[in-house]
Amino acid sequence: MNIHQEGCALHQFWFGKRVVIGISGGIAAFRTLDLIRLLQEEGAVVEVVVTPAALRFVTRLSLESLTGGRVHDELFALTREGEMGHIRLAREADLVLVVPATADLLAKMVSGLANDLLTALLLARGGRPVLVAPAMNDAMWNHPATQRNVTQLKEDGLYIAPPVRGRLACGSEGEGRLAPVEDILEQARRILTPKPLRGWHLLVTAGPTIEELDPVRFLSNHSSGRMGVAMTQAALRAGAEVTLIHGPLAIPLPMGVQAVAVRSAQEMLEAACRAWPQCDGAILSAAVADYRPLLRQEDKIRKNSGQQNIELQLVTNLDILATLVDLEAARRSLGTEVKRRPVVGFAAETQDVLNRGREKFKRKGCDFLLVNDVTEPGCGFGAEENRVIVLGPGDQEQEWPKMHKETLAEYFMAFLMQSFV
Repeated sequence: MNIHQEGCALHQFWFGKRVVIGISGGIAAFRTLDLIRLLQEEGAVVEVVVTPAALRFVTRLSLESLTGGRVHDELFALTREGEMGHIRLAREADLVLVVPATADLLAKMVSGLANDLLTALLLARGGRPVLVAPAMNDAMWNHPATQRNVTQLKEDGLYIAPPVRGRLACGSEGEGRLAPVEDILEQARRILTPKPLRGWHLLVTAGPTIEELDPVRFLSNHSSGRMGVAMTQAALRAGAEVTLIHGPLAIPLPMGVQAVAVRSAQEMLEAACRAWPQCDGAILSAAVADYRPLLRQEDKIRKNSGQQNIELQLVTNLDILATLVDLEAARRSLGTEVKRRPVVGFAAETQDVLNRGREKFKRKGCDFLLVNDVTEPGCGFGAEENRVIVLGPGDQEQEWPKMHKETLAEYFMAFLMQSFV
């Protein structure tokens, strides 16, 4: 993989993909406008199919203004080639999104009814991917009939983005609110992404650790956790199961991840050692504190007007990367038939980056080490972009260009798969 030929821009996954958005008659229909906008910003070609009731909640003008095309609602409309419109839409779309899906529409889909354009399109879709995002009153959602219908749709091979708990249009609080548009879009992306890591379970660490001095003060660093979250997201999209062990994060957790929140380096080490036996590989991107206070004060350290300086005694934390490498080395020594589990580390440096990275790679003994200069403007801690040098076995060195961390994670996941899958 020559990453220089791939370019540095954020990968536009949706560019050129054809997406049909089906809208049924619920109050959440207006939120499809945000979904259309996000897809088009990513380069997708979007067409809209509505039920008659949907146009009571969102106007044809709004939908056509956003998409730049006409809204489809006529069951018997012919294309220029003489095809039925619902057949063309069903065949050409990479994905059909039904947002929102009412209880009535779910029941029609289960029964195989096709009395309007949207239900006919869904029936003609065959085995091609369909993602359904229900939204309704909580009593309607929790009704046994609706739950049976959802279960049946899953058995039929459709994907469901379940509603979330929140304030509903009727004024009550409950489960039935449309899932966040960003979550629907992420689930759609995972559906369409190839799954070379299906069956894998990866351990990922992310974010800083917190080493407490007293109840109000601590030692830490500027890590936001963005790189580890990006690695987690890329692995989930590729079909892996992920256990994410993280310190305090400045960004949201990825949808559907098994997350273990910790604070100190010791807590992260213990959590990693518990998870490691069930995992097939580890990507340790957390910025773990190298030192912790020798003693944590139970009471706040108070300022003494007669004392200008205080001494702080620090002790070394155990190295999580080195610990997992040692555990894996012991496991590999059992025989050649043992499946190799990659252990990947990160090195945040500020000077003489490559040489220090080489020294750390040799000392730690991991399979790959991603080295980066955290002082480079726009890179490193808290930034959305990063530039890394990937060190690997056999004096392998690849200097990757500056790119968005999400893109870097996708490239690295492909790179890792080439080496281990």
